[in-house]
Amino acid sequence: MNVPTSVAFIGDYLPRQCGIATFTSDLYKSFTSFYPESSAMVVSVNDVPEGYDYPEEVRYEFYQHDLNSYKKAAEFLNSMNTEVVCLQHEYGIYGGPAGNYILTLLRNLTMPVVTTFHTVLRNPDQDQLMVLKTIADLSARVIVMTEKGRQFLKDIYEVPEDKIDVISHGIPDMPFVDPHFHKDRFGIEGKQVLLTFGLLSPNKGIENVINALPRIVERFPDTVYIVLGATHPNLVRDQGETYRDSLKKLAEDRGVKDNVLFFNQFVELDNLMEFLGAADIYITPYLNPAQITSGTLSYAFGCGKAVVSTPYWHAEELLADGRGVLVPFNDSDAVADEIINLMSDDSLRHGMRKKAYMMGRNMIWERVMERYVSTFVQARQQPIALPGNPQSLMNGSGNGTYKLPPIRLDHLYRLSDSTGIIQHARYHLPHYEEGYCTDDNARALILTVLVEEAGLGDQKLSEQADVYAAFLNYAYLQGRGQFRNFMSYDRRWLEEVGSDDSTGRAIWALGTCVGRTADKNLVTWAMPMLHQALPSLVDLPSPRAWAFGIMGACEYLKRFGNDRLVKTILQQLVDKMLVRYNDSKSKEWPWFEGYLTYDNAKLSHALICAGETLQDATVTNIGVKSLDWLISLQMSGSSASNLGYFQPIGTNGFYIKGAERAYFDQQPLEAQGSVSACLAAYRTTKDAIWLKRATKIFKWFTGHNDLGLSIYDPNTGGCRDGLHVDRVNQNQGAESTLAYLMALTELHLTQKQISGTEIANAALTLLV
Repeated sequence: MNVPTSVAFIGDYLPRQCGIATFTSDLYKSFTSFYPESSAMVVSVNDVPEGYDYPEEVRYEFYQHDLNSYKKAAEFLNSMNTEVVCLQHEYGIYGGPAGNYILTLLRNLTMPVVTTFHTVLRNPDQDQLMVLKTIADLSARVIVMTEKGRQFLKDIYEVPEDKIDVISHGIPDMPFVDPHFHKDRFGIEGKQVLLTFGLLSPNKGIENVINALPRIVERFPDTVYIVLGATHPNLVRDQGETYRDSLKKLAEDRGVKDNVLFFNQFVELDNLMEFLGAADIYITPYLNPAQITSGTLSYAFGCGKAVVSTPYWHAEELLADGRGVLVPFNDSDAVADEIINLMSDDSLRHGMRKKAYMMGRNMIWERVMERYVSTFVQARQQPIALPGNPQSLMNGSGNGTYKLPPIRLDHLYRLSDSTGIIQHARYHLPHYEEGYCTDDNARALILTVLVEEAGLGDQKLSEQADVYAAFLNYAYLQGRGQFRNFMSYDRRWLEEVGSDDSTGRAIWALGTCVGRTADKNLVTWAMPMLHQALPSLVDLPSPRAWAFGIMGACEYLKRFGNDRLVKTILQQLVDKMLVRYNDSKSKEWPWFEGYLTYDNAKLSHALICAGETLQDATVTNIGVKSLDWLISLQMSGSSASNLGYFQPIGTNGFYIKGAERAYFDQQPLEAQGSVSACLAAYRTTKDAIWLKRATKIFKWFTGHNDLGLSIYDPNTGGCRDGLHVDRVNQNQGAESTLAYLMALTELHLTQKQISGTEIANAALTLLV
């Protein structure tokens, strides 16, 4: 059997207190236990906006009442190369009329869906009928847990019979034990123990058992009735513990207060097994026949308990042929009669237990999971209808009043070949001798995504993007989570592992692909590599590597904002940055290090983006404050009204705290990073000063600098490698050209995004 290698389970999930959450958890754990060679994850629906403290298998979460998040969840699953989705359906856990928001998720999936219907109503209203029928239509196969459920699907919902699988509710594999073995655990040695468990609510009929207890206790004085389970969270929210208190009052009024033990707790499996083990008779006194599945009944029955139940649908089917006892609804006398009869007849009770236990062997999770996997395999063999391709970004230069210089890619293509982008140039010609590097191919890939987003991409650029992506793909060190950096022109790697920064930049590029591109193939390629590589940054010592990783994570979370793994690592990287900042900063030097070297603005930029992504104003403020200090330090003007021109920290000595700063050699990388950071600050603060600063800094490329010389070469479309104390470096390498193009493209994107009024108010005047 060709077991799928990647399965996603959708439903609610523990620690949320819900029967479906428990089932989804059991289903996931059984799959990973019995099929460890396959991978699985959980996508959980939340009933509260803040979600829950989920275990690590919950890779993505979405909010019940946020329709857009359903579409994002589908996009996440598509990008993760998921082979099969297993959906748990229950009315009430998904948003919209009768839970119809889940249809948005299903309609956007590109893999087969297997749906387990936990409730199948005999008399659905119009919305309930439509939703279930549509889910069945969108599912490759559907599962119910009883034959009556199968019949309802066929006759009421018109689901084709050959599409339906009947698979029992799974149960733990518990040995057939004497109840006395477990009773000392609860201090009830020598007692006759009755048990009901599950979330407490008025539809459970527990008052009928309490009303039956006086007769039972009169005959068997050592009888104890255990009511196990927390009150249903919705009931607690609306009414508090009114229902539980009424049951306690009823027990007191009937004179059986000491015979009823309430355990107000949501029990884990191990604890539940002890309670079940101690029970002599299990009771489900439900008030309504319309229950197609009962997980609590399945657990007790399969563990070999003698069961007394009202005749709801699942109980009728499971307890037939002497495997249990059925009593009429709301009939306390019948409950008392049957319990007294079972307590009086050990042979009858133990025979009933044995029948239940033997049938329960087919319900243990190992057997159930075999049938689920068989259903998964069948689902994958059926053709599925794929959704239409999303619309591509619209072309056009935007409606802004002020126009930017056009984006020319002549020199980008001149430096690029079928391997990647050559890192250096002699004048405008590629210098093949010095080969390629991951840093520049990562930047080039980011640029292609930005140009595409600006609506200026074409087939040639798309093809070149694949080349840059392929370079990163080859550079990646599987198992180490890092990248090699330098490659010779004859395609030999020149090092075992690259710099920390090259790994960080590669992750930044991967995150940008996931978060921004419309190319689904690029998203699907980038996601697993980012997931593997991102955790490695936490152990690296470089703040710039952390910053690049933060940028990549923030870009990624633009598309998949509820990916808990990426958010967790993002928070870890941010925490490391904050420690560096707090350890280094002073009133005169609000910075992350005791020196300024290269790509400085990226440290502030990363925190600005992280603060917005994590909705942490403290992080944002540190990013903005440190950037304000850095940019002010590098502008020749003496005030906000007179910014002057950009004077980046020179690489000929950098700037060590307390020493003289270097003014030359000025690098295009510093200008690009500063433009990008200022634009991020503008988007976050809406303060036009940041847009003005970004514009001023960009003009450094075109001559608004210390020497009044253009760094950008309009003849070639390339950018020269820097500004010396007396001249421009005439070489036009990849880093410099990419820096110019990235800064320009981000300004194009900003011009598209802001209104004409904002442009006018900010006095955006760009040199053409």
